[in-house]
Amino acid sequence: MAVPKKRHVNQPCVIPGGFTVIDIKFTQNSPAAHQLLVKEHKVRVEKTASRPLDRTLFVLNIPPYCTEDVINRLFVQFGPIESVELKDKPSNPEPAEPKLSKHFIPKQKQGFSVGYIVYTKPSGVTAAKAHPQNVPLIVSTEEHPVKTGLQKWIHQYSQSLVPPDVLQQAVDSFMNDYDQRKEEEAERKKKEAEEQEEDEEGWVKVTKGAKGAKARPHSEAADKRALEKEGKKTKRKELVNFYSWQHRQSQREHIAELRKKFEEDKQKIALLRAQRKFKPY
Repeated sequence: MAVPKKRHVNQPCVIPGGFTVIDIKFTQNSPAAHQLLVKEHKVRVEKTASRPLDRTLFVLNIPPYCTEDVINRLFVQFGPIESVELKDKPSNPEPAEPKLSKHFIPKQKQGFSVGYIVYTKPSGVTAAKAHPQNVPLIVSTEEHPVKTGLQKWIHQYSQSLVPPDVLQQAVDSFMNDYDQRKEEEAERKKKEAEEQEEDEEGWVKVTKGAKGAKARPHSEAADKRALEKEGKKTKRKELVNFYSWQHRQSQREHIAELRKKFEEDKQKIALLRAQRKFKPY
């Protein structure tokens, strides 16, 4: 009888779908382990600089006690990390918007999440996928303890209390950026309106832009003037009293208007007579 070959215990565990299973333990002495599923992020639609295809690791089944800092500390052993992003579910990268202060970011849902880890080099993704399952990653250590239970709630409450001067500074900084963006937008709209302004004969001056530049979109004011001009042309072209039924309808409307005016005049005369007070004796 042939002796079965000994299985290599230090090999990664790859499951259907291309995911590699990585075990994590909350502490070194925890009897149970939690499984994370990782694979290289290969969504061709997301060709953005925030998630490069060859340097992004996609992580599933992240437990609630693993924050972005914890995930960074666990996976930095595979290579230098550029950024860590946790989401409630897989989604496209959010468009670039003005960065809000940490005091105004809404509270995220507590639950399992997915993560996008961007390494500085593609070797980090390869090393994470080659990690053996029998070597778990430790979440809470003596150097980096993770608070749970009552200690976690006390820490979250203390972090939610913001000093008034710090909050005022964050508000002032946000409002200054907001005012600056509004001024730039108003200046841009004013410049577009000037460029699209028509002369006395209705002509718009078109200037040559840079090579490969897109055509400037029409401003709201120019579009409004074009619609008004088109409405006037349509009104001039409309045939009035061309058909016999149109002629009869216009006559009825004219008679009704005359009767209405006659009744209003009668009421005015009656009111003037009531207000007249002439007493010669």
